Amino acid sequence: MSEKRENRRRRDSRRTQPPVKWVEKVIEVNRVTKVIKGGKKLSFRVVVVIGNNLGKVGVGIAKADDVTKAVQKAINNGRKNLIIIPLTNNKTIPHLTIGRFGASNVIIRPAAPGSGVIAGGSSRIVLEAAGIQNILAKRLGSNNLLNNAQATIDALKNLRTLKQIAKQRDLSLTHFYN
Repeated sequence: MSEKRENRRRRDSRRTQPPVKWVEKVIEVNRVTKVIKGGKKLSFRVVVVIGNNLGKVGVGIAKADDVTKAVQKAINNGRKNLIIIPLTNNKTIPHLTIGRFGASNVIIRPAAPGSGVIAGGSSRIVLEAAGIQNILAKRLGSNNLLNNAQATIDALKNLRTLKQIAKQRDLSLTHFYN
């Protein structure tokens, strides 16, 4: 009897948790054509950033004959490619990092509280969707929106916390504070 009660309690606790609000922002919509036997076939390529403002973010890319279908497919693709970012207490990243994708390079460094998001283009959209509020980013190389978004994601993937570094090096956390 108590097992049934426990299962019911678990189900009820799942219902009471507030649903996660996802931010979905379209970065780019491109008209692309494919040359086929009968002429040219027109379709749309969409790049979307999806994030929950709590440290999860992903970039999705999709093509379809209609823009709305392409956006929906890109959102689903972005959910499959979510990454988790370690954030500090003042809504910034723990350390400086560099991301590369194609010819695009992005340098991201933590900023003081109250600085805001100092970044441009698609890097800004990715960082805001992740929930980072104080950060400084510089885009180098290519101006391609998709490659810059992917380079930003690459930089955010390289972030590690002190706990992760200590575990990797087989050290205690007190070693870093002395």
